[in-house]
Amino acid sequence: MSETSLYWGILFGAFGLGYFVYGRKQKAVVPLMCGLGLMVYPYFVTNDIALPAIGFALIAIPWFLKI
Repeated sequence: MSETSLYWGILFGAFGLGYFVYGRKQKAVVPLMCGLGLMVYPYFVTNDIALPAIGFALIAIPWFLKI
């Protein structure tokens, strides 16, 4: 694991925690699942280019899916 992936993991984990707490309190499934995904996926993705691409996509999903 490189230093870059560690920093990306911390950043996306923080966003994931925020989305997770918001989704749980509002009983909204999309932010809840995106938050869980943002907290978990840095453990499995090690590519320094794919890590921010997936992270920004997961951050953007709740903005486009207003369910």
